[in-house]
Parts: sequence; C-alpha cells; structure tokens
Amino acid sequence: MVITNIKTYLICAQEGNNADRPRGRNWLFVKIETDAGISGVGEGGGWPAVVEKAIHELKPFLLGENPHAIEHLWHKLYHLLHGHGVTGAVRGGAISAIDMALWDIKGKSLGVPVHELLGGKMREAIPVYGHASSPDAAKALIDAGYRAFKCSPSAKTLENLRATVGWEVEIGVHCHAQFTPAAAIQLGKAIEPFRPAFLEDPVIPEDIDALAKVAEKVNVPIATGERFATKWAFTELLSRKIVDLVQPETTRLGGITELKKLAAMAEAHSVKVAPHDGSVGPIVEMANVHVLATIPNCYFLEHKIQDVPWRYAVAPGAVQEAGGEIKVPDTPGLGVEIDEAVTLAHQAKPAADFEYRHSTPEQTTRLDTQW
Repeated sequence: MVITNIKTYLICAQEGNNADRPRGRNWLFVKIETDAGISGVGEGGGWPAVVEKAIHELKPFLLGENPHAIEHLWHKLYHLLHGHGVTGAVRGGAISAIDMALWDIKGKSLGVPVHELLGGKMREAIPVYGHASSPDAAKALIDAGYRAFKCSPSAKTLENLRATVGWEVEIGVHCHAQFTPAAAIQLGKAIEPFRPAFLEDPVIPEDIDALAKVAEKVNVPIATGERFATKWAFTELLSRKIVDLVQPETTRLGGITELKKLAAMAEAHSVKVAPHDGSVGPIVEMANVHVLATIPNCYFLEHKIQDVPWRYAVAPGAVQEAGGEIKVPDTPGLGVEIDEAVTLAHQAKPAADFEYRHSTPEQTTRLDTQW
C-alpha cells in the first residue's frame, strides 16, 4: 500500500456576524488516499490557512510512501519542516493532520479502531468539560450531565458558581495568559478557598520562570499547554514540577503520535492530561477520544457544547457528546469520514476577501486586566 494523493478542506466554522472575521475560527481537514482504495482523515490547526499551504508543500515527499510507517513519516516531516525554519504551530499543524490520517488508514486497513493500535481501551467513555461563567450557564451544564467546566478569572465568579453547583463539580479557571506573575498570584490566592480544579495559563506560558513563580506561591493546580507545538516544549515544565495538568492542542502538537508520547511523559511525572479542544473540529475530537481511552492519566476532554449546527454533518461517524461524556467508538480507524459536500458549503474565504477591522493597542494588550 502506498500514498497516492492528499486533499485538504479549509472550512469556516462560524456563522452569522462571526463568519466575517478575517482570521476567525477555521477547521482544516485532510484526506490521504492510497492505491488500496483506503483513505484516512485528519485535522490540523495552529494557523489553518497557512498549515494548508504547508501540507501541499509536503505532499511530494509523501506520495509513494507506505502509510503504515507512521513513526518514520512523522520524523521525516518534522525534519523537512525544521530545515526550512517553519514556526512550531505551522510545523505541528501540518504534521498533526497527516499523522491522524495515517493512523486512520492503519486502523481501517487492519480492521481495528485506533485505540486498539495504541494499547487498547482503559475506559468506555471520555468525560468532557465545558465553559460557564454564570450560574445559569453552569446549571445548564450540570443538568446536561457535566461534572466539570471552566470559567473566567474572577474570585467572585468562582464564589457564585460554587454557591450554584456545590463542591462536587470540578471548576477550572482560564486566564488566557493575561496576567503578570504578581497579578496571577493575587488571583490564585483569592480563589484558593473555592477549590478550583486548575488555574489555566495564568501568565504567558512560554515564560516558564514566570509560570514557576506562580506555581510556587499559590495552592492551586497549574495547567497549560494549548500553545505548545511539540512534546519537547513540555519537558522543563514536567521536570521542574511546575504543572499539574497538561492541555495540549492535538492539532498543533503533532497528532496522535505526539499526544500518546506526551501522555507517557506526563504519567512519569504524576501529571494528568486534558487536551484543549474548545475551538477545533470533530475529527481531532475523535483522535483525542481514541488516545484518552488508552492512557491512565486521562482527566477530561474540553468540549464546545454549542457549535455550528452542521458540526457532525461535516464528519459522519463522529460520536456526539451525551450526558457529559463521549463514548469511545469501536469502528475501524478513527471511525469518522469527511462529507465533501458539506465542506464545500462552508468553505473559508480567502484572506483578500475580508474587510479587516483594526484594533486599538488597548484591545490587544491584556496583561494585568482587573479580575
């Protein structure tokens, strides 16, 4: 079996007024075809429009290759892109999409689900967490079966949420890296009495010493990872015991291959895994489900409970969340396909077709935002 073609689909995953945002929420799907008539699907992120170009630049290096040689092809692509000085997000996004599709091909050709190839299931369903910063939104999630969600960075918000949902529900606090270390420490100490499940990206995560300073001063589990593009970016965070929870974005990290390796690294440091999944599509969600089913340190999977109404129509076979969890599929490969007709109906517009809305410095600088 050899690779014969690679197709990409850049999709605008927004509707209404949001669809006019020039660099808004896009999904990038990929399909790898083989001479055996078996195709595999994947999803890449980081900067989807640029990642799409990277995938087509890589296509000649993949044609004629054995799709079962996943580890070999992962490293081949990594070194090809590294040699061109491609940024981590673009490199990781391209490799992620291709890697998922290769695992999908391998599972389909062997007649087994991807989780079987990764060591087999440890659980039948993956718990998910949502987003809620108001008592009404939190109550709606709990009524839908959720046992975890995250909220905006405010001690008062967390206090009100605890009063609404009680103490058995896990509530994380997402800071979007908008604080200085001093402000993050103040916030962390203020929310300690309300037992937050984690404090996510309290400072710019690339500044490891700043993150370490916060972790040392507050008694709240520290979480980060969605911005990182390889397992190596997590090495120091894990070895220095700075983080309690890693939140990789699998469409940036390097796909299924890299997520499985990172999970093992985290396990060796007593750290749990909860992939970032709030803005990406149904293909990577299935990839995350397959990996999380096979690891002992699975915590939760982030899930966007309210999404475009055609989310599952574009990816037939993707398992929908129900009762706060996603069942692990047993169909061969990832268990999902791409409906090309739906992708055509929601194609992302070229950047030149947008009217850009310029922002002010105040809108783009958020450090020390009051909490």
